[in-house]
Amino acid sequence: MLRAAPALALVLLAGPVLFGLTATVLPAFGFLPALGGDYFGLEEFRRVFGEPGILRSCLLSLIVGLATTAVSLALVAGFLASWSHTRAFGFFAHLLSPLLSVPHAAAAFGLAFLVAPSGWLLRLVSPEWTGFERPPDWLIIHDPMGLSLMLGLIAKEMPFLFLVALAALPQARPEANLRVAASLGYGRFAAFTHTVWPRVYPQIRLAVFAVIAYSSSVVDVAIILGPTQPATLAVRLVEWMSDADLARRLEASAGAILQLGVSALAILIWIACERLLAKLLGKLRCSGRRFRRDRIIRFAMAGLVGASAVSVFGGLAVLCLWSFADLWPFPDAIPHELSLRNWQRQLPQIERPFWNTLAVGVAATGIAIVLALACLEREVRVGRTGGARALMVLYLPLIIPQAAFVFGLQLFFLFAGVGAHPAALVLAHLVFVLPYVFLSLSDPWRAFDPRFAAVAASLGATPDRIFWRVRLPMVLRPALVAAAVGFAVSVGQYLPTLLIGAGRWPTLTTEAVALASGGDRRLIGVYALLQLLLPLFGFLMATLIPAVLFSNRREMRTSAA
Repeated sequence: MLRAAPALALVLLAGPVLFGLTATVLPAFGFLPALGGDYFGLEEFRRVFGEPGILRSCLLSLIVGLATTAVSLALVAGFLASWSHTRAFGFFAHLLSPLLSVPHAAAAFGLAFLVAPSGWLLRLVSPEWTGFERPPDWLIIHDPMGLSLMLGLIAKEMPFLFLVALAALPQARPEANLRVAASLGYGRFAAFTHTVWPRVYPQIRLAVFAVIAYSSSVVDVAIILGPTQPATLAVRLVEWMSDADLARRLEASAGAILQLGVSALAILIWIACERLLAKLLGKLRCSGRRFRRDRIIRFAMAGLVGASAVSVFGGLAVLCLWSFADLWPFPDAIPHELSLRNWQRQLPQIERPFWNTLAVGVAATGIAIVLALACLEREVRVGRTGGARALMVLYLPLIIPQAAFVFGLQLFFLFAGVGAHPAALVLAHLVFVLPYVFLSLSDPWRAFDPRFAAVAASLGATPDRIFWRVRLPMVLRPALVAAAVGFAVSVGQYLPTLLIGAGRWPTLTTEAVALASGGDRRLIGVYALLQLLLPLFGFLMATLIPAVLFSNRREMRTSAA
C-alpha cells in the first residue's frame, strides 16, 4: 500500500486536472458531439469576445488577482519584518491563525454586513454623527472597481500567506541574520528585508502563485462582494454554464480557457515585477542606507494587520447577531429583539445541505489524511522526499484556476456516465483538500525526531509497529489539525460543488451564496454561521481529542506539534 500511495496521490491530484483541462479545451474549439459540435474552430472564442463588457471583465479579474496578492504579501512581509521574534508576535500569530478556518463566503458575508450602506459600522455613528435616518445610496458592495472584493480577499488570503511564510521562516535563520544586520547599524525593517526575506520568498513562491490564480478566478466571493455590471470573468462563466441553452456550454468552455489565460498573464506579470523589484532592492542594498527610524512603519503594519483580522472577526459577530435578530431597523446599532425564530423556520431546509456538507467534507478529508500519511511514511522508509516535482504536483490544482478544469471535469463525468454521483463530488473536493492536508502535515511529520524510531527498532519493533505505536501517536495533534484544515477547505468549496453536484447535492456554501441576491440578512446569517461553525468544530476536535487521549501523558509531544 505504501508503494502505491505516491502514485495514487499523483493520479488523484493530476488526473482530474488534466482530464478536466482536456474536456474544457475540446469544446472550447467547438468539438462536443453530444451538443452538435463536430468541428474544430475559433467560433466559440469569437462569441466570447463578442459578449458585452468581456474585456472589462477580464481586466477586473486581472487587477483583482494582482492587487489582492500584492497587498496581502506586502502586509505579511512587512509584519514579519516589523514584529517577528518579539513578544507581540505571538499574539498576532494567534489572532491570524484562526482566520484560516473561516470559509471565504462566510468572511465575505461578514464584511458585507459591516461595510454596506446599511451595515453595522454606519449604524454605530448614525444618526448622531452622520445625520442618516436611512441608509445612504452609496455603492460600496458590488462597486464597479471591485474594491470591496479585493478587501474581502485580502482579509482571507493574508492569513494563508502568513502561515506559509511562518513555516518557511526558520529555514532562513532570522535571528542570526538580524543580529548581524543590527550590528552593522540597520533598522529592524531594513535588516529583515535585506537578509531574511530573500530566503523566505523562494520557499513560498508557489503559494503566492496559488493566491494569484485563486483571486483572479474566485466565484463565490465575487458573487457576494464583486461588481455586477459587468461581473468578473469567472462569475460570467458560471452564468453561461448554468444557462438553459446547452449550446452555451461551448462558449463557457472557451471562456474557461480565456480565464486560464488571464490567470497565466497575471502570474507572468507578477514574475516580471519580481525581477524588477529584485533589482530595485539590490540597488537599495548597495546604497548603504540603514533606515534606522522605522518605528512608524512598524506600528502601521501592526495596525493594518490587526484591523484586517478584527474586521473579519467583527463581521462574523454581526453575522451571528443577524441570524438571531428579529427586528433590526436602520440606524439601530443592536436588534430590538433576539429570538430563535429564524433558526426554527430554516431547520427543515437546512438539514439536507448540512448533512451533505458534513458527509462530503468528512469523506474527502478522510481519504486525504490517509493518503498524506501513507506518502509521508513512504518517505521515511525510503529515506527521500518527493522534491520540487512533488511540490509542483501538490500546487497544480491550486495554481490552475478552478474554472479552467472544473467545467471540463463536469463534462468528463457526464460522458463517463457518472453524472452527479456523490463519489464524483467527493473526488472533486479531494483534488483541493489533499494539497492543504499534505502541506499542513508534512513539516511536523518530517520534524519528528528519528531517535524515537531508532529506540523502538532496537527493541525489535517492526516498521509498521513503529508507525502505529510511536510515530503516529506523537504527531497525532498535527495530523488532526491538518484534517481540520482539509475539512475547512471542503466546507468552503463552491464551484466544484455547484458544477459536479449539478444542484443535486446542495451544501451550506452553495445555499448561502445562492441567497446573496435575495438580501435577507437573517436567512444569510443562519446559513453562513452554520458554514462557519462546522470548520470551528473540526479545529475544536483537533484540540480536544489529543487532550483526552493523552491526559496522562502531557509531555508526549514533538517540537513541531
